[in-house]
Amino acid sequence: MLRFALTLTVSLATMDYAMAQERITISSDWGTVDAVLADNEAASGLLDLLPITLDMRDHLRQEKTGELPLPLPRSARRRNFSPGTIGLWGSNDFVVYYREGQVPRPGIVVLGHAEGDVSIFDRPGRVSIRIERSER
Repeated sequence: MLRFALTLTVSLATMDYAMAQERITISSDWGTVDAVLADNEAASGLLDLLPITLDMRDHLRQEKTGELPLPLPRSARRRNFSPGTIGLWGSNDFVVYYREGQVPRPGIVVLGHAEGDVSIFDRPGRVSIRIERSER
């Protein structure tokens, strides 16, 4: 019985870890980055919308932002971000940060973090991005 309980505990812990390690790919004419999603309801909601194409615009020379077709569930917010932070401002404003900084209250919902070079987005103008589940 003890062996079964330990096996079940390890299996459940592994399952939670796997859910927290959902990956996405963000691609554009400017390049591609992979990202690991956060383990929260908003990130799960984003997965439900994929694949999706968004028109992104530059905002404050720190981020690209685009409107999702539907609002995502509420999750905890924070004010600080770093290059590669993928977030949600409001309930449907998808954001990829390419610089470090801080947003005003109430903050952003962190959807995940890009592992690639997000400086590909550090240029003026609009860009169309495609967000998909990663096959890695």
